[in-house]
Amino acid sequence: MISPARDFPGSSTISVKAAKSAAAAGVAQSAQSRTLSVPQKTSVGHPLPLGPSQEGSTINFAIFSHAATSVALCLLDESRQPIAEYALDTATNKTGDVWHIAVDGLPAQGVLYGYKLAGPGKRFKPNTVMLDPYAPLVEGRKEFGKRDAIEDFRPTVGSQFYGTYDFDLKPFDWGEGYKRPNLPFQDLIIYEMTVRCFTADASSGLPDGVRGTFKGVLEKVPYLKKLGVTAVELLPVFEYDELEFQRRPNPRDHMVNVWGYSHLSFVAPMARFAADGGGPKAAAREFKELVQAFHAEGIEVILDVVYNHTVEGDDHDPYVISFRGIDPETYYMIDQAQSTPLLNLSGCGNTVSGNHPVVKQLIIDSLVRWVEEYHVDGFRFDLASCLCRDEQGRPLAVPPLIRDIAQHPVLSKVKLIAEPWDLGMYQVGSFPNWDVWAEWNGMYRDAVRKFIKGDTGMKKAFATRMSGSSDLYAVNQRKPYHSINFVNAHDGFSLADLVSYNMKHNDANGESNRDGSNDNFSWNCGAEGVSSDAGVLALRQRQQRNFMMTLMLALGTPMIVMGDESQSTHQGNNNFYGHDNHLSHMKWDFDEDAKAMYRFTSELIAFRKSHPSLGRDRFLQASDVVWHENNWDNDDSRFLAFTLLDTSGSSAGDIYVAFNAHTYAVAATLPSPPQGQKWTRVVDTNLPAPKDITPGGNSGVESVYSVQGFSSIMLLAQPAA
Repeated sequence: MISPARDFPGSSTISVKAAKSAAAAGVAQSAQSRTLSVPQKTSVGHPLPLGPSQEGSTINFAIFSHAATSVALCLLDESRQPIAEYALDTATNKTGDVWHIAVDGLPAQGVLYGYKLAGPGKRFKPNTVMLDPYAPLVEGRKEFGKRDAIEDFRPTVGSQFYGTYDFDLKPFDWGEGYKRPNLPFQDLIIYEMTVRCFTADASSGLPDGVRGTFKGVLEKVPYLKKLGVTAVELLPVFEYDELEFQRRPNPRDHMVNVWGYSHLSFVAPMARFAADGGGPKAAAREFKELVQAFHAEGIEVILDVVYNHTVEGDDHDPYVISFRGIDPETYYMIDQAQSTPLLNLSGCGNTVSGNHPVVKQLIIDSLVRWVEEYHVDGFRFDLASCLCRDEQGRPLAVPPLIRDIAQHPVLSKVKLIAEPWDLGMYQVGSFPNWDVWAEWNGMYRDAVRKFIKGDTGMKKAFATRMSGSSDLYAVNQRKPYHSINFVNAHDGFSLADLVSYNMKHNDANGESNRDGSNDNFSWNCGAEGVSSDAGVLALRQRQQRNFMMTLMLALGTPMIVMGDESQSTHQGNNNFYGHDNHLSHMKWDFDEDAKAMYRFTSELIAFRKSHPSLGRDRFLQASDVVWHENNWDNDDSRFLAFTLLDTSGSSAGDIYVAFNAHTYAVAATLPSPPQGQKWTRVVDTNLPAPKDITPGGNSGVESVYSVQGFSSIMLLAQPAA
């Protein structure tokens, strides 16, 4: 039996309002209204597919909940006025654990919907409308970080998000001759970036309504093309609530989430990334336009996806939006034997039960949708070790989700990158991989940071990481490119801050500087933070270039972070996720140092792309490299030199590289170049710009090269005549 509930009175017609523009809170809206006479005939519907689907004049709704004892479908128009609420009959509107109903004559667009569910325990909220996990689009507030009347915010409770759909939407025109880049993994040079922070600053030169949006990033595609990167890794672009910290008074209630690591949907794009508050349909279209623009320049798009936890918090401060109020024991890891049953292996209050069959299918359906509908080229999985656990949080040697993704006919063909750790596991080099999964190589980051800043006993580890981390990845059919090499990432110091601060400075976050990592392996080069000392500043310039050298010369896949190419600073804050201001926004008014660093980075990237000895798809053999080293066991030695031999059969030339992390200069006797050739200097980080990098090499160098303290050089063998 299906009946309209009393608080959503039934009606024989549906008023669908199409507002010309969303108004701010308290401001009247200018709107056009049209009334559609739609007979609300209903039938039992069917259990698949989950979410809304269209069959002729009928819209079918289906949602999974094993634990719910009652379910009601709630329909609203675009102005959030109730249309109807249908209580589903357990005898006729339920197949297994899927509740379903079909509504005949419902418009193909312009309808918002959600569900009310009741069930056992304190986690259900039967009077709150839940967001459908399979909703293709999500309607919330209109503009990023700005509350409005339409979101129905309630203090301590939060904001209301509804699902919506558009079955009238024509397929996106990807353009004649369009094709995906399909780059070999070894050709990737990844640029990690946030949509919001990339162009939110006024210095981006973009209109207010475009800054911080998908369109804003699209306007800067030429900048990234010129830089030379071949893939962007976008921090979360799934729907999330950027004002989640402002639901109740707390030490973080001044913060706005600009990173987005708190999804409330795995399916829908972030609506507030649409330009000019355009809403979810515009966001979906503009994201496709962004992907299209990147692909036109041969740049792949990788999404940072967060399937390890959601925005819904813990049992002490729950934010009940969707999964938690639909079937908490299905969607989350819960161990009743623990003092805190809702497990928190993510550090964010909850842990998604990714290997529950229903949740696993949702995640796979989500990934396939982003590949097939939005044409993304790969995914980086945040805290992926959480996805290697069972429903009680116990580690799994063969996690079904990770295995099924690796063997999926669609997903196995895109780039798959794991952040191979969580609060209890560290799986660098041992993440279940099926020879498909790549990993963020945290060991590379730590070894490189320690060696470059002059720590003792690090030369062997540094050499191992520079040569592809074969101790971790030369297993089965894995390749060097399965090591994602990075010095910095979004969470941590920027490159400029890594060489400017010994300690984190996170007081602005409201947690008394307790948040953020304490293990930064950073060095301020002699002064903490801002300095006017010429020697300190010159050393910082060298160190930033030294780090960039490690990334572009190491075997593996390099990843740089938004702004490191222009010496962006977050003023020593290594956990700036909640600052929608100067602490996180990229600055586009480059000073001379920023311009010089951008040039150095882009030229170094160009060199890597042009030389076959870099970006190999196999591990180094004895015939590929000569280590100019007889001091391996001396822990005090901080000088490393090697030659990468050009075995490609091309005329690219051998490459000589030296890193000196001593405080003093080292006179390096160069090996003899191949017959008829000479060594030419391409890079010397001790030299001021523009001499720090010379595309094509200079006219030649002497047989003994003085490698200055805390500097690095790269020489190229070229014809002597």
